[in-house]
Amino acid sequence: MTVRTRFAPSPTGRLHVGNIRTALHNHLFARQHGGEFILRIDDTDGERSTAAFDQAIRDDLDWLGLALDRSVRQSERFDLYEREFERLKAAGRVYACYETPEELDVRRKVLLGRGLPPVYERQPEDAAVAEGRAPHWRFRLDHDRAIGWTDLIRGPQSFDPKLLSDPVVRRADGSWLYLLPSVIDDVDLGISHIVRGEDHVSNSATQIQMFEALGAPPPAFAHEALLVAAEGKLSKRLGAYGVGDVREAGLEPMALLSVLARIGTSQPVDPVASLDTLAAGFDFAHFGRAPAHFDPHEVELINARLLHGLDYEVVAERLPSGASEAEWLLLRPNLERLSDFAGWQHVVAGDIDAPDLAHDERLLARDAAALARDLEWNGETWRALTSALKDSSGRTGRALFHPLRLALTGRDSGPEMAGLLERMGKDRAIERLTAAAHR
Repeated sequence: MTVRTRFAPSPTGRLHVGNIRTALHNHLFARQHGGEFILRIDDTDGERSTAAFDQAIRDDLDWLGLALDRSVRQSERFDLYEREFERLKAAGRVYACYETPEELDVRRKVLLGRGLPPVYERQPEDAAVAEGRAPHWRFRLDHDRAIGWTDLIRGPQSFDPKLLSDPVVRRADGSWLYLLPSVIDDVDLGISHIVRGEDHVSNSATQIQMFEALGAPPPAFAHEALLVAAEGKLSKRLGAYGVGDVREAGLEPMALLSVLARIGTSQPVDPVASLDTLAAGFDFAHFGRAPAHFDPHEVELINARLLHGLDYEVVAERLPSGASEAEWLLLRPNLERLSDFAGWQHVVAGDIDAPDLAHDERLLARDAAALARDLEWNGETWRALTSALKDSSGRTGRALFHPLRLALTGRDSGPEMAGLLERMGKDRAIERLTAAAHR
């Protein structure tokens, strides 16, 4: 069996982290099994769907590296839906209904008032048709067979169809609702696995009967726990957090994907440099039933850890012109974002403002400049310089190292000083120490 998964967003807005997580898991599962990952744009809502959002979704997936094997648009497949709808109508599996929303709401309230489930009550076949009223269409569930499947995350699932309303699949104006076109597409595209949020579990129950009515075996299902923020239900603000926020913050796509691949599972959230590595370790058995907590700050932390392990070849084209592998290896342990590299490169080779040191610290900088003139300049210079200053000044620890770092780099912290001192060169180091001593 060829594994085929699909990601089916509506082009009515930008992707947010919940969407991206679903796309990622579909992509990883297909990639792990050498299968296909399909993008289906659910643009049957002509009023809200836009070409701009359609393109934005594709751009976001491309930036994230979630390569597509195929893409389709539902708005280009109406002939297929019409044909299958007529087939189901001829078989008696879809039928016309004439109640207004107000009438249905009244009936629901009556049932609830009687302590009964608000399940749609089918009208007799010979029920009078309201004059001039166009029908909406429902799928007729088979009440004689229980619905069940073994979910890849939730385990055995069972539904009594008598407790489910026959779902509306087509509105009175002829437009389509989500359920039936989705099934028709999944059959036509040969989708083998449907990976989506747990809020679709009851939809899956009704759709299983739609697959069977169309003469197709249902795909396997994996319903994931929903994504939530630390403060509880995924807030509107966090619900809008997406690729644009990640790019604006200067974070790596793999930092976001590393987090979204593992939160909600029993696996640790660690930085992973490639989708192939993520796919190799992807397993629905690791997923729990508890909500998956997403924190943008965790993406920032993973981003720093990711950068600290990246080889020069991976980032070389994105570094400032002329940046060497030696510079990358020296500076990467202190980077939080790749854009930080240019700032540290300037610290090494550019001009900095002399820091405002205390009087005794300026004397230390003066002595350091004098000692530096007689030292050989290599990877051992920092050790030799600080050892000599320790003996002459009696300073140790932070009292010795911190003012020297400030004088030489203008910063309180950063990469290890031995490498920085060697890279900045003797003349520049002496110039900075002298400037700090005389500020």
